[in-house]
Amino acid sequence: MGLNNRRVYLITLLISLFSLPLCAQTETTSEWEDVTEQLAMDNDDEEKDWTNNLEDLVYLKDNPLNLNKITKEQLELFPFLTDQQIEHLLYYLYVSGPMKTIYELQMVEDFDRQTIQYLLPFVYVGEVEEKSYLLRWKDILKYGKHELLTRLDIPLYRKEGYRNHSDSLLTENVNKQFIGNSYYNNLRYGFHYKDLLFLGVTAEKDAGEPFLQSVNNLGYDYCSFYFLAHNIGKFRTVALGNYRLSFGQGLVINSDCSLGKSSAIATMGYKSTGIKKHSSTDEYNYFRGVAATYQENDFSFTGFYSYRNLDGIVTDGILNSIKIDGLHRIPREIERKNVANIQLMGGNVGYSHKNLKMGFTGAYYFFDKNYIPDPRPYNYYYLKGKEFFNLGMDYKYRWNKVYFYGETAIGKGGGIASLNTVSFSPLAGYQLLLMQRYYAKDYRALYARSVSEGSTVQNENGYYLGIEAKPVKYWKFFAYADIFHFPWLKYGVDKPSSGFDGLIQATYMPKTNLTMLFRYRYKVKDKNYTPDGSDTKEVRPYIQQKARYQVGYLLQDNLSVKLTADWVWVNPKGVKPNHGFMLLQNFSYKLKELPLRFDVYYGMFDTNDYAARITSYERGMLYAFSMPSFYGKGVRFAVNARYDFNRNLMIMGKFGQTRYTDRDEIGSGLETIYGNTKSDINLQLRWKF
Repeated sequence: MGLNNRRVYLITLLISLFSLPLCAQTETTSEWEDVTEQLAMDNDDEEKDWTNNLEDLVYLKDNPLNLNKITKEQLELFPFLTDQQIEHLLYYLYVSGPMKTIYELQMVEDFDRQTIQYLLPFVYVGEVEEKSYLLRWKDILKYGKHELLTRLDIPLYRKEGYRNHSDSLLTENVNKQFIGNSYYNNLRYGFHYKDLLFLGVTAEKDAGEPFLQSVNNLGYDYCSFYFLAHNIGKFRTVALGNYRLSFGQGLVINSDCSLGKSSAIATMGYKSTGIKKHSSTDEYNYFRGVAATYQENDFSFTGFYSYRNLDGIVTDGILNSIKIDGLHRIPREIERKNVANIQLMGGNVGYSHKNLKMGFTGAYYFFDKNYIPDPRPYNYYYLKGKEFFNLGMDYKYRWNKVYFYGETAIGKGGGIASLNTVSFSPLAGYQLLLMQRYYAKDYRALYARSVSEGSTVQNENGYYLGIEAKPVKYWKFFAYADIFHFPWLKYGVDKPSSGFDGLIQATYMPKTNLTMLFRYRYKVKDKNYTPDGSDTKEVRPYIQQKARYQVGYLLQDNLSVKLTADWVWVNPKGVKPNHGFMLLQNFSYKLKELPLRFDVYYGMFDTNDYAARITSYERGMLYAFSMPSFYGKGVRFAVNARYDFNRNLMIMGKFGQTRYTDRDEIGSGLETIYGNTKSDINLQLRWKF
């Protein structure tokens, strides 16, 4: 499709959307998936695993909370709520008593239309029951709920790794071919009794991994078990098997996904959540063992122990690297499976009273082998050795409309990390946030994860300023500026470097059925660069600019359309920029006669190269996040269908196809697809009983 045709297509779609009647249905709620899409938009240039976060939201969607009984800890589970909004909602319930209708949320200070729409799928208004539920086996067996879910992904193409090769060729290179078939499959069983007891089993086979052969005697390559119980006497939480941990701002330990910089002040920083179950297919970010939290008045005491195996590369008894992708498809990857183990033990002491919250976290962990990465100038300060520890103190304090929160931690060798934030809301609809972070180059923490420009809590200093304002009715503005500096070398940057990241966004929402968004992001960051005709590398600023326009319209209570246009420009300073463009249109339709829903995506993209790639959000399977990236020239088509036979049985399917017009091969190495089309089918079945 030529450039002129694309312009005509864009203009036609914009005119058609704006010409729709504005008297459409308004008493509808935003789809809960909008929450995950918004968060994905904020981090579309970062590789993050959203599986656990998405699973938490799916559970809350299926098991909504009673607003009249909701607690501060439960409200903190929602990433789109600020501390001020949480306090205002609790204060409203305290002063006005139980809500009579869900529409009373409009009376809560700082609750705008978008926030209410995000929250509605997860809450309801019900009676305040004085009865407290206890864990009794009779009730557990009678009222507990089971869920069985399985997913199958079928590729409609053949990659190089699945091609048949001669025995002589495989003798020369056994890693030339994947051992297993090309299908992906997982199987999950879960049981829960109210919000007091959770247990289940998760099993997964990635595409290319063997099933019931090689090292997988149990069939699936990854198998896990989890058990989590709340409110057992004074034990607030008890976990066995696989679990997750997060305390403070994540400078000592955090196995959840830190949302990082985003277009909402609510997601900045990290809300401490303690112990959580790990039921997803994420094969790296979890702990395996036992953990418990004991509550005594305003104090909480948490202890944990974990023992688990690690994938990696071992040379002469030394662990040189840790492998985190969980893939075991060829002999080389299987040889790197479970080659080392790591043990973790530690605890947290927390204190919470009125406006003050404090915590002290300690973690001690050790490998069964010395961990020594291959020496490179940039990894001089990386984690090395066999035994390590981290200690941290976190705090949160509210004074009128000002919030102070942060954490300071120290690691083995004396390196320090500190993150401190001041959040201020002078008027309803206005919020200001200032964040300072200092991560010393010699601060080493294997399990730390927090706000950062880099991928680790190390070798970074920065200042972040975010402003959110609603000066005009129906309009919401957000802007941030982040200045950062790396005191030591980084991978791909051969000297200390610095950069700037800025974003502005405007959202217009005159009715519940119409939303418009425009955002622009500018980032400059030093990277290595080799000029044409030269053999010498130099460090040069790389400039990245991104713009997005999005309009969503709900024509009826069962039909909605959304148009997204993305532009990106990327270039080293002094060099002509690479650029990219993508136009994506989404239609969602839910039949009134049948419990059937369709989501259709159609998009076209045109980018110079991979550096100018564009990432888009698509509705995927349950507990899975779909954020495909596109570069080159081509079109994308996907359709997702869900049919609910009844309240307990659901089937979902998705067909996706990407067709390129500028190439005859897709991918490289064992991932090479010979042809210009990549098509996949995803199937999922869920049964509740």
